[in-house]
Amino acid sequence: MNRGVYTLALRALAPLVWLWMARRAKRAGGRWEIFSPERFGHAAEPGLSSASTPESQTANRPVWVHAVSLGETRAAQPLLQALLDLGLPVLLTHMTATGRAEGERLFQDAIARSQLRQAWLPYDFPGATRRFMASHQPRCGLLIEREIWPNLLAAARQAGVPVALVSARYSASSLRQAARMGSVMREALSGLDAVLAQTEEDAARLVQAGAPAPVVTGNLKFDLVLPAPQVQAGQAWRERLGRRIVAVASTREGEDALFIDAIKRCSGAPDTPLFVLIPRHPQRFDEAAGLLASAGVPYVRRAQGAEPGPDTAVMLGDTLGEMAFYYAASDVAIVAGSFAPLGGQNLIEACAAGVPVIVGPHTFNFKQAADDAIAAGAVFRVSDPAQAVDAALSLLADEGRRQKASRAARSWFEQHAGATSRTLSALMPWLK
Repeated sequence: MNRGVYTLALRALAPLVWLWMARRAKRAGGRWEIFSPERFGHAAEPGLSSASTPESQTANRPVWVHAVSLGETRAAQPLLQALLDLGLPVLLTHMTATGRAEGERLFQDAIARSQLRQAWLPYDFPGATRRFMASHQPRCGLLIEREIWPNLLAAARQAGVPVALVSARYSASSLRQAARMGSVMREALSGLDAVLAQTEEDAARLVQAGAPAPVVTGNLKFDLVLPAPQVQAGQAWRERLGRRIVAVASTREGEDALFIDAIKRCSGAPDTPLFVLIPRHPQRFDEAAGLLASAGVPYVRRAQGAEPGPDTAVMLGDTLGEMAFYYAASDVAIVAGSFAPLGGQNLIEACAAGVPVIVGPHTFNFKQAADDAIAAGAVFRVSDPAQAVDAALSLLADEGRRQKASRAARSWFEQHAGATSRTLSALMPWLK
């Protein structure tokens, strides 16, 4: 498939994509603006004035960072903050409402002083991507993790905007998908000006897919700084509660019911911990509450401000942006998304909080991180949710073993820091 055929297919499928987005927006809420001018490449704010001097134009051209959704926005936080600390203007783009809301929450001060602007990434139509480049005139583009859009990269090349794939991860399934798409994906990857990979395995797959000379700079997620107010609030809440706490974090479709069944089996036993069930996506908060009610499991909802009582088995973590609070309050974390073939969710944040982690069999989105953390004694792998709950109870029953795993988690996290500084060093010629 060449880029012309790809574009025709994209135009033909666009109504289905928009319908899917509309349904997702209805379930999830938030501002999606599916047919807003920004989605078609028009800037919501005026671009550079033609009357500006060349020097002022260069100074005002933003560093464009694309973080598609919630996870990528959180991953990009250390890099974005470093760019802001350098005094650079930043354009932060997203495709989902959760990503945009998280960017607004994380960088509200920079937005207030107009150093950081947010926008929707345009749909990958040739005209829309050309308008995007002309409207925003970025000095360079930084795509977080694996966002490769053929027409977008072609428009960047035509506009003379260098683009890097940053904190790049590329799984075996991504490589197979790229091969099925044929020349269009190879051409897009070969047009990147820099590729900064998370691991040697990612770099090797990117080379096979057509990317030019990747450099391994590490995973930006290891440079996250947990917000101190949330950490302090979580620790104080746990102390006030006086119970052991197990976070069941980032559950995906089909996992909640299995965890609820496992929790129900052990609830009522002496010294049963409080389980904090945290669905990955906000559109599933009410669904998880319904499952808890149907199962007869005593629960409260965090968003309603109710405090768990001594007989409460589960607190539903139905809030956004509070993961540091939940992990700081926890003695053990089960990181879900890994008990169905979905690739797993971010286990690094829990390790940053010094919390031992339990994962399921499917962690291919974080393969290197999961394997390394397991070898370090920070993470434990089990087969299913029932085993995960049993493993958490086993750790709670052996405080010496739990403390050892806690120290290993924090140590492993600290050993892998530095991706942000390595990334900045590689990009500095574009940033000056």
